[in-house]
Amino acid sequence: MRVLPTKLSGCVVIEPAVFGDDRGYFFESWNAERFAAQGLPHRFAQSNVSSSTNGVLRGLHYQWPRPQGKLVSVLEGEVYDVAVDVRRGSPTFGQWESVIISAENKRQFWIPEGFAHGFAVLSERAIFSYMCTEVYMKDYDASIRWNDADIGIDWPIRMPTLSAKDEAAPYLRDIAEANLPIYSL
Repeated sequence: MRVLPTKLSGCVVIEPAVFGDDRGYFFESWNAERFAAQGLPHRFAQSNVSSSTNGVLRGLHYQWPRPQGKLVSVLEGEVYDVAVDVRRGSPTFGQWESVIISAENKRQFWIPEGFAHGFAVLSERAIFSYMCTEVYMKDYDASIRWNDADIGIDWPIRMPTLSAKDEAAPYLRDIAEANLPIYSL
């Protein structure tokens, strides 16, 4: 397993060791001991799977309080995956990182607690997997506008298919500080 840093401290791309032959392939998608040795999460509280079609954009979502760290991967298809630092007081507040993850490249993206997350489907269909460090809590669910110009994400899709919730999400500048995660060293 290779762990590749990104420009956002704590967000990393994980490339698992893949073992293949003429029958197919095998890889560990998560191993508590190996992840802990790399300083990555070794406890998850919830696992989710979503299916989306080409042009769907989900996000930008976060949970506060009771933030969720997310280990994300794609089981089928390809997505443009994004993390945004929304921790008040962070030196990288409002900055974003993206990575293409797919069933073919088998990459995973670790997004720590305190970051908003979203993805856009590039393939005909994508089956997306999230392992979360905290359970989903509807009362703490929050969103940021996907096309917030102050953040400036370079999405590869200009006219995405959005949920009503994502269409109406506020801009980061309009969210009260008390409704944003807190940065801590």
